[in-house]
Amino acid sequence: MNRINEVLQERSIIPTWLAEKLGKSYNIVNGYVQNRQQPRLEALYEIARILDVEVKDLLIEIKKDEQNG
Repeated sequence: MNRINEVLQERSIIPTWLAEKLGKSYNIVNGYVQNRQQPRLEALYEIARILDVEVKDLLIEIKKDEQNG
């Protein structure tokens, strides 16, 4: 799971803008934003660079208790 949507909202950025900067289709980026699909590691680093955040700021930490149910 990722926090891309939250970061975009915090910065008042629309997914279309991110898609343009990333060079990917809106549908792909919207999938990332809606957590329907996860970006490859390379894309995650590029998104972090574009948004000027650390990669870890785009990720949701899954705690051990959450993994087990």
